[in-house]
Amino acid sequence: MNVLIVGSGGREHTIAWKLLQSPRVEKVYCAPGNGGTAQIAQNAPIDVHDFAALAQFVKDEGIDLTVVGPEDPLLGGIVDFFNERNLPIFGPNSQAAKIEGSKSFAKSLMRRYNIPTAAYESFLDYESAIAYVREQGAPIVVKADGLAAGKGVVVAETLEEAEEALRQIMQENVFGQAGARVVIEECMRGEELSLLSFVDGETVKPMVTSQDHKRIYNDDQGPNTGGMGTYAPVPQMSDELVAKIVETIVEPMAVGMAKDGIPFKGILYTGLMITEAGPKVVEFNARFGDPETQVILPLLETDLLEIFLATVSGELASVDVKWKKESAVCVVMAAPGYPGNYPKGAVISGLEQIAPPVTVFHAGTKETEAGVATNGGRVLGVTSTGENLAKARESAYAAVQSISFEGAHYRTDIADRAMRFEK
Repeated sequence: MNVLIVGSGGREHTIAWKLLQSPRVEKVYCAPGNGGTAQIAQNAPIDVHDFAALAQFVKDEGIDLTVVGPEDPLLGGIVDFFNERNLPIFGPNSQAAKIEGSKSFAKSLMRRYNIPTAAYESFLDYESAIAYVREQGAPIVVKADGLAAGKGVVVAETLEEAEEALRQIMQENVFGQAGARVVIEECMRGEELSLLSFVDGETVKPMVTSQDHKRIYNDDQGPNTGGMGTYAPVPQMSDELVAKIVETIVEPMAVGMAKDGIPFKGILYTGLMITEAGPKVVEFNARFGDPETQVILPLLETDLLEIFLATVSGELASVDVKWKKESAVCVVMAAPGYPGNYPKGAVISGLEQIAPPVTVFHAGTKETEAGVATNGGRVLGVTSTGENLAKARESAYAAVQSISFEGAHYRTDIADRAMRFEK
């Protein structure tokens, strides 16, 4: 089979890499792809929002399945567009993808189906939002309602921080239309956890647990990013806890959405806070996380293509999804200045030295005459597997030391805290 992957990040490189391990996959295309996907697949210079061009490319190249990586085209209706033309595609339609595209929409679903989450209110006008924040006090969480590239959330420890966040989002429009509405939540305390699941409507197949490191600097300091590193599985989270999350959160959401006439088909990403009162939802996303994908898919034993096809056809219940008894660690190497302004075009050296168990998944890269160069904020996801977190972490950081580009920045504490929980 021929497969098209829509997107250009580390997530898409990882999906391509995993799909190529399937004996049924003949060729993988990436639109538009990056410097890493160019080495294992065929890139096509088509914008992720140009649905007509993507559909025409699928017809011209005889592509059997399209897999959508990023959230923007999902919310924009790429799945609806392809379904109308009977072109097989993996991912939720635009209505189901609203679970990520509108935090207030997701919150209303959770409220209706008694899914545990932080207490909240949503606001369309600045004055009402300010009044609510002053009434509630700090700490408090301020979120832009729409998509903000993973950066539209402010955990305000003081009233001043909360008011400044509201001013930037609602008055300065730093996130554009995504900040026209804000959701203000109670600040939950506990341990964060990501649980991604394959969902074909009502059948839920959970993946291994993972944990992201959002802040730019060690010890979770500095501004939020798209993610500076991940590890999987999370040893401090028991199998019993994961089963409870699936039973009380993921499955009720899938069943509720189907009941509402918006069945979810694709990857349901559940971001959680494990509080003293139990697991509560921080957010839902409608696709693979980045960089969670980089540590989850290397641990998958089952053929990913088979899972994708079963999800699209509504036959996921018949697939036995199996996972390796190993661990994985991903360290993100970022450009200087990220998550603010950053330069592009720095040539990357040392990639040719990398060998298993390490795989380097490219994110913000491009091919140039001088070699692979930086082309984004998060540049590489240096990922290793191992029999435990300590070994995976050791080999990942050894590989990071072998790779260089001007101004490269990375955290040195990915998975540190989790290792003390390993048996």
